[in-house]
Amino acid sequence: MSELVASQKVMRNYLNALLTEEQEPEVSVAAEVKKQQLNQLLATVQPEKPAVVMKVAAPAPVKTEPVRAKVIPETIVAKAIPVVSQPVSQPVSQPAAKVAAPALTTPVITTPPPKAPAAAAVKEYRSGRFQALFFSVAGLKVALPLKELGGIHKITTLNTLPGKPAWYKGVMLYREQKINVVNTAMWVMPEKYDQNLAETLNYQYVIMLGKSSWGLACESLVNTVALEQDDVKWRAIEGKRPWLAGLIKQHMCALLDVDAMIALLAQGAGSSD
Repeated sequence: MSELVASQKVMRNYLNALLTEEQEPEVSVAAEVKKQQLNQLLATVQPEKPAVVMKVAAPAPVKTEPVRAKVIPETIVAKAIPVVSQPVSQPVSQPAAKVAAPALTTPVITTPPPKAPAAAAVKEYRSGRFQALFFSVAGLKVALPLKELGGIHKITTLNTLPGKPAWYKGVMLYREQKINVVNTAMWVMPEKYDQNLAETLNYQYVIMLGKSSWGLACESLVNTVALEQDDVKWRAIEGKRPWLAGLIKQHMCALLDVDAMIALLAQGAGSSD
């Protein structure tokens, strides 16, 4: 380190000497002596000059640094491009397939419901053995399935209402319930109903139809009979008299379709409508 400092001082003095030489053209003897001394000092320091030159020229390899700077941006751009392109394409294709799926299932669901009421139309008494209640009206036997019997009441005072059909006998009160009583003989066989028949009728009971407020006036209760399916000639074709479910062969009496009869009475329709 001492040699390096000494050499630096010699170089500084040398440069100062060069500057002074340009300002003072006339050199004295003392100056020449100093010059000789400087030359001698420089001669002694010359072996170390290569080391100083090598250290100064060493920064030259720094020129390769721009090459490294170019390599860095190239790798960054190459990695960024594939990462952005892949996730964008995948989610777009998947929801497109899910949206089209429900359109195929909707028409299949709409078709079955209309077929359900057909099964509900089958009466419970149309399978196996069933009980039927027999009652008489003007010498005619009439029966209805016992499971569709709403009750039996003793006939009491009837209150007529204006604007009702001729077969509407009146309203009867039973425990705060209003019962619409039907003149059964006039409704079932209007073609045979006349003044003579009307005078001979003696209604004693009211046969309630299911859970409705409609009741059929009857003269007497016959009995309850267990019937098989083959005991009835069932109605096969729909048409007139939908209230007639069938004909009981052995007893030669009509079996009522209670639901159909309630619907007709509610509409104010007769048996032949």
